[in-house]
Amino acid sequence: MIAAAALLAADVSFDPDALCDEAAAATGCSDFGDEAFRAPLAALTDAIEGEANLSGMGTLSVHGQLVGHLKNRLLVEDLIGEHPEILDVEIARPIVIAGQPRTGTTHLHNLLAADPALRSLPYWESLEPVLPPDERAAVAAGASDPRRERTEVGLAFLNEALPYFKRMHEMTVDHVHEEIQLLALAGSTMLFETMSVMPRWRDYYLAHDQTPAYEYLKRVLQVLQWQRGGERWVLKSPQHLEQFGPLLAVFPDATFVVTHRDPVSVIASNATMLAYTARLNVEHPDPYRIGHYWSDRIQQMLEAGLRDRDRLPADRSLDVRFDEFMADDLGTVERIYEVADQPFGPDVRAAMEQFVRDHPRGRHGGVRYDLAGDFGIDPAERRAALQGYVDRFGVATES
Repeated sequence: MIAAAALLAADVSFDPDALCDEAAAATGCSDFGDEAFRAPLAALTDAIEGEANLSGMGTLSVHGQLVGHLKNRLLVEDLIGEHPEILDVEIARPIVIAGQPRTGTTHLHNLLAADPALRSLPYWESLEPVLPPDERAAVAAGASDPRRERTEVGLAFLNEALPYFKRMHEMTVDHVHEEIQLLALAGSTMLFETMSVMPRWRDYYLAHDQTPAYEYLKRVLQVLQWQRGGERWVLKSPQHLEQFGPLLAVFPDATFVVTHRDPVSVIASNATMLAYTARLNVEHPDPYRIGHYWSDRIQQMLEAGLRDRDRLPADRSLDVRFDEFMADDLGTVERIYEVADQPFGPDVRAAMEQFVRDHPRGRHGGVRYDLAGDFGIDPAERRAALQGYVDRFGVATES
């Protein structure tokens, strides 16, 4: 498969105009809305071509992702053009989970999403927020929604290519997903950093205010809420930890849940997952390079969260430590609901308990992490460098 992909990749172009033209031809739509997305798109494609070191398969995969994001943007704008009342939809009091990857955010997100009163984003919807016009008409006439089947096909490939990935982060058609794919429609998201080590893109991303990207996220949430209902969203993404300013500007009435874990464990876990998934995109994955990049990147994110934590409203934010959450997950959720002023009755508890029974921890097996051996990173040095964060939030040290 890799050999075949190398042949096909020779004709792939990352020229931004060509990507936009391909998306327009595929959808039959031409209005991208606000043209501000083109600047970050150009910066991203420059980094991809200059430093991503993609394999043939990675070239096809990344190209497909970028065209997919552009298609989704066109379809979002097409639907808003048909139904401008979408922009009157209120995105009220979202609950935003902000924390490093591998700090329990996925389990917490899943628990909250088990509550029928909260609106969350299933994986199939994150990949295709809006159907093309012909498929919209067919579904309105009674046909089944084809997005679930397309997602199933993609996951079948993922599970064959990355058989151990589900031990780190299980993906299913209906599992609750973070909104990082929706942020990609604005052309600016941390998602692109997971494709490959691209310092040029990281520097561009960090140098630019992300408020416009969050404003576009809100626009997409309005579309999704108009299509399938919901009154209060539960949102989650690691990148939120360094974007408290944009979040407050766009969602001023949000409740914030900030998760914390021993940063050495976070670095080891995150580096292992991303070095493993690099086999899909990168010509010759270098675990040391990947590990050191993400060690530095996680330090940047933690320092940004440490710097901005006090900007969050005290009466609508709380900190959740990983060890306490793992010891009493539903008790932690109950505390969150109290701060969020969200009812936590017996039916809510029962729904979350059912989720826990259906998704036992470690059911696909475990992973051994070795920060020094696999990535050449000294755990003691990392812990010393991040001691200020550990002390500020009372984070428990893990072995």
